[in-house]
Amino acid sequence: MTDNLRVAVVGAGRMGADHIERIHSRIVGARVSAVVDIDAERARSAVAQIPGAQAYSTPAEAYASGTVDAVLLATPGFLHEDALLEALEQDLPILCEKPLTPDAESSWRVIEAEQKLGRQRIQVGFMRRFDADYAKLGKIISGGDLGELLMLHCRHRNPGTPEGFTNEMLINDSVVHEFDVVRFLTGEEITSVQVRLGKASRNAPEGQHDPQQVLLETASGVLIDVEIFVNAQFGYEVATQASLESGIVDIGADHGPVTRTAGRVGGDVTPGFEERFGDAYDREIQSWIDAARRGEVGGPNAWDGYATAACCEAGVRAQASGEKVAIELNEKPELYR
Repeated sequence: MTDNLRVAVVGAGRMGADHIERIHSRIVGARVSAVVDIDAERARSAVAQIPGAQAYSTPAEAYASGTVDAVLLATPGFLHEDALLEALEQDLPILCEKPLTPDAESSWRVIEAEQKLGRQRIQVGFMRRFDADYAKLGKIISGGDLGELLMLHCRHRNPGTPEGFTNEMLINDSVVHEFDVVRFLTGEEITSVQVRLGKASRNAPEGQHDPQQVLLETASGVLIDVEIFVNAQFGYEVATQASLESGIVDIGADHGPVTRTAGRVGGDVTPGFEERFGDAYDREIQSWIDAARRGEVGGPNAWDGYATAACCEAGVRAQASGEKVAIELNEKPELYR
């Protein structure tokens, strides 16, 4: 294939607008041909500076135009199932921002629909797999030079949360990334989750208990603890420490040069996820485009989305009960083995 892949971006909000600019400015082998948003003015504004791109109110209108080779889905998660099933009916390559769907049952319906095609079409937007630090850590773990992985210690801190960010969203919108990256680093499924609620920050809004400690275990017995602290005030920090048999590896704690002078130590802290993972998003979308042009998937697939949805469901139950909750998955279809 020599021509650029024509991409329809469905959803022109914060993430959608970011991906529109990314594809238009930095991605090779693709161009934005359509933007779909229920807000017609927002869709028109999104395509105003992109030659040849058209604005639509529904995906069906974009598909009917005959100008769509692939779909990037950046709508809220509760809208994903219908949009995914519609795109699968068109047999188009799909990049679906996380979550695949908000629950395991609907994610499984998407898997069943994809299986009917007989090939993978969906890549799920877990961008941490494309972060340079996480990629290096994954190679260290899989390489085995430091022995077996024993434990992971994860920190996920946000400066604050937008209005309406619920207690459950600490799991569904934030720890969801740790669920996926743990599966990525260990190559295993997570078998249980427990959530501990201790002393809460005064900066947490009403109805939100922050911070929380999330405890995970994988099939082989690797233990993981996650500090999720979404009103940490100081900035955005995502970091992981891996304890292996013959060494300790840390990633993500510092950003930019750290200077020690005049009795003080200082550096930069990223203000938000766009700055921390901007390069990872670029690599993620480029990998998707390159794979889609080959008829393949270039990252986490629908099974990864389903497994992570099951982890989130168990996490929310554990959050409410304080008990250790087992994660149960359907048998993995041959398509994803």
